[in-house]
Amino acid sequence: DFSLGRLAGDEAMRALGRVARLGVSALVALGIAFGPRSADAEIRIGDLSVFLNDLDVTAQLILLEAIPPSFRESLESGLPVQARISIELRQYSRFWMDSQIKAHTVERQLTYNVLAKEYKVVSTSGEEREPYLTKDLREAQRGVSEGRAVKLARASALDPRELFYVRVRAEVSVGGPNTFFARLFGQAEETHWVTSPLLTVTRRQ
Repeated sequence: DFSLGRLAGDEAMRALGRVARLGVSALVALGIAFGPRSADAEIRIGDLSVFLNDLDVTAQLILLEAIPPSFRESLESGLPVQARISIELRQYSRFWMDSQIKAHTVERQLTYNVLAKEYKVVSTSGEEREPYLTKDLREAQRGVSEGRAVKLARASALDPRELFYVRVRAEVSVGGPNTFFARLFGQAEETHWVTSPLLTVTRRQ
């Protein structure tokens, strides 16, 4: 009886193991099919320009397709869209890891007033800008996407013998933060890092 009981227990454990493996396989399949789509995301960084002169290091960029078509129904039903643009000034190293000089983040929120049929863009972090109101979605998208003359550092603080670059990434989400599950269910998108050419303090792009 003891042997039969042990055999039954072993069989039950093997069955549980098979179920667990099937569950893991299903999750992996879901992750492949519906997981983060940063490589295929509709949003992307465009027109990244960096200026290094005698005064400041500034960056300029635009976020293309800042409001993906898949977000628009949720936006017009009253859910806010959050946009976050991360900008880093980094020093290039020939023999070791590159070092970060400055990190700057710009966050904006886009909402839609169903009664007034009006879009509102508000800067929530990283910049001082008056709220922008428009009835045109393209204008609202432009208000979310443009990054003009973002100051990163004083040029005088940088070593003119070294090489520097700026890298930028963006993430957009509807109704909440950008998380794995938000991307899984198509409620968020993000880009890869986009990097500028190497520059010195005395050379501008």
